[in-house]
Amino acid sequence: MRGFIEGVEFPGQYRGVRYNGSARRAGRSARPRSRHTFPRSLNPRLSRLSPYPFERLRELFSGITPNPAKNPIALSIGEPKHPTPRLVLDAMTAAGSGLANYPMTAGAPALREAIARWLARRHGLPSLDPATQVLPVLGSREALFAFAQTVVDASRVGATVVTPNPFYQIYEGAALLAGATPYCVNATPEHGFVPAWDEVPDTLWARTQLVYVCSPDNPTGRVTTIDEWQRLFELSDRYGFVIAADECYSEVYFDEAKAPLGSLAAAHQSGRSGFPRLLCFGSLSKRSNAPGLRSGYVAGDAGLVKSFLLYRTYHGSAMSPAVAAASLAAWNDEVHVRENRAAYAAKFTALQPRLAAALPCPMPEAAFYLWAATPGDDAEFARRLYAEQAVSVLPGSYLGREAHGANPGRGRVRIALVAPLAECAEAVDRIVAFLRTV
Repeated sequence: MRGFIEGVEFPGQYRGVRYNGSARRAGRSARPRSRHTFPRSLNPRLSRLSPYPFERLRELFSGITPNPAKNPIALSIGEPKHPTPRLVLDAMTAAGSGLANYPMTAGAPALREAIARWLARRHGLPSLDPATQVLPVLGSREALFAFAQTVVDASRVGATVVTPNPFYQIYEGAALLAGATPYCVNATPEHGFVPAWDEVPDTLWARTQLVYVCSPDNPTGRVTTIDEWQRLFELSDRYGFVIAADECYSEVYFDEAKAPLGSLAAAHQSGRSGFPRLLCFGSLSKRSNAPGLRSGYVAGDAGLVKSFLLYRTYHGSAMSPAVAAASLAAWNDEVHVRENRAAYAAKFTALQPRLAAALPCPMPEAAFYLWAATPGDDAEFARRLYAEQAVSVLPGSYLGREAHGANPGRGRVRIALVAPLAECAEAVDRIVAFLRTV
């Protein structure tokens, strides 16, 4: 028996995975569900988790030997390849003696203060209280997941978590393991990749406990506008749900005069003192080219920060003193961040027009992805490109779910321009050459 996910066939470890056909009703996403029986000692919700996009990509490429005449170039994963700043490495080394001490779950006061100062400078905010409105976390990924476990009350009938579609799969996994049902809001090119928030029924909003928003967005690179934020704030006031604003790409943009609007800035501009029912999530992974540091923050509503800290006290997510010292150095410096942006701007300025001439891919507002339309099935495009040109990209259908009659990721690929300029340029040239054979 072989299982199918979004038109992609998975042998081996994915046998027995099937669609949940009933999930196609309304906006619930159709996602693979395991037929395997879990031991009674395990959480049965684990069986509802979908294979991660990169697991699916490995399976797609299984058995393929890429063109041996070409060096492999990976543009499939959003892992920064620019060097980690020396000041971050030096600070971490100098703080090595701190490993002899247990860290505080609430984080080092100096780090909380540095993050609060940075947020105020970056977003034009009044002073945040570092003791009550800021919390260091071990990267935005773990925090985005853990936050749902704090917010969701699974005992309430119809507990729902709303996500954009396509999306970062952590949102879906967080909702499912918290006992909620994910509801996908499609973002399509016909509407400028704006999630169709106004198409969500009132009855669904009434059951919603948490909404994930990604801005700048992965994978489209779009930035949420003030009007959209105000619409979400209005809905949050009416229905009482919490907003988790994923802003891990906020510091990768291409015009120093046009920094992306953040959720806290939108709340401040809207007169929402104290950021009610709003937390934003940021990270040093993209900003400072330090994905292995696992360092970020949450900030916003003091009541939510307090509850999240309580959860994390038991979750065991305290930041190492050495990581905290490196993070403090990173948040206190903007020179390396501007240099990083300049490197991305040079790549996108040179390469987006070159690729767009052969493959439709609009210039993103921010982040480091091109969200390109394919001349046919996206998974087959990625498979053939890897086999013939040794370039890996991520099928867009792996980032989306079938909802409202469509998977908005289908027919697209995500191309991460994270490698050095010369390597990215070589990859683009290979993609253009490959398109001549399609």
